[in-house]
Amino acid sequence: MKNEELILAIDALGKEKGISKDILLDTLEAALISAYKRNFASAHNVVVNIDADTGEIKVYAQKEVVETPENTMTQISLDDARSKDKKYEIGDIVNIEVTPANFGRIAAQTAKQVVMQRIREAERGMVLNEFADKENNIVTGVIQRIERGKVFLELGNTEALLMPGEQTQGENYRFHSRMKVYVLKVESGSRGVSILVSRAHPGLVRKLFENEIPEIAQGIVEIRGICREAGSRTKIAVFSNDPNVDAQGACIGAHGARVQAVSDEIGGEKIDIIRWNENPSEYIAASLSPSSVISVKIDEESKSAEVIVPDTQLSLAIGKAGQNARLAAKLTGWKIDIKSESSSEA
Repeated sequence: MKNEELILAIDALGKEKGISKDILLDTLEAALISAYKRNFASAHNVVVNIDADTGEIKVYAQKEVVETPENTMTQISLDDARSKDKKYEIGDIVNIEVTPANFGRIAAQTAKQVVMQRIREAERGMVLNEFADKENNIVTGVIQRIERGKVFLELGNTEALLMPGEQTQGENYRFHSRMKVYVLKVESGSRGVSILVSRAHPGLVRKLFENEIPEIAQGIVEIRGICREAGSRTKIAVFSNDPNVDAQGACIGAHGARVQAVSDEIGGEKIDIIRWNENPSEYIAASLSPSSVISVKIDEESKSAEVIVPDTQLSLAIGKAGQNARLAAKLTGWKIDIKSESSSEA
């Protein structure tokens, strides 16, 4: 590889991978220092300079200017230094060219390996920089492949992993389809950057609401609580900081358009929007939506509540396989015992 070819190769790789030419040259220069010392058994302190335009490579031994050198490999006398340039003083560093005649061959052998390694490292750094601030947020990916239940999504120039435990039950993952996912973790390991995402995390629904509802984005409406059984039902408690804004209505939208948009994004999952209330009794009653509630009796010490519902509403309050009651308990943080009106009077 000629010097000009080396520069052209670095230019091409840098442009392809979006990495600065200066970064690649700096990395190659550092690697060539090691190659020089390894191939020429040198004890010199050396630097390597690569001309960014021509690709010409030069190696310089660095020597400190002293009065009387004790180690001629690392030191040079003041007289000898001034014979090269009268500006030198004690303590200065003099660069003396020691480029071997066949160093171009060594450089060519080193260049490809070093540049590719640096590209991998730079790509890893770029991915980390791009996605580190996306943790606990949502991104859009395209499904590229599915292996042993694991779904791999393309996120720009990198890949994210949707593990089976973070998938929504019953959701169909089709090749090349686009979907929004919640970024759980971005970490760097020996095999590169790992981006773990989720379709089942409650944070996905929270972020979808934040993006869909302007009042939430503006801080007028707050999400005070959220719990979810992915693929089936979510309960979300909202509160308005403005008495003129109905938090529940803002999230539902005209004709249910806003909540429907979020539901469509998560496969039609049912979403109960509840008004958060600092009064535990009222909050617990609301959390059992869509069931109506006759009364709530709370025990602060055990943080438990006895809820009475109409006989015709008992199964609705409990929900299929106890889901509605279970989600209400998770949302409020209270243990909830639901009874029918007739059984409570017996």
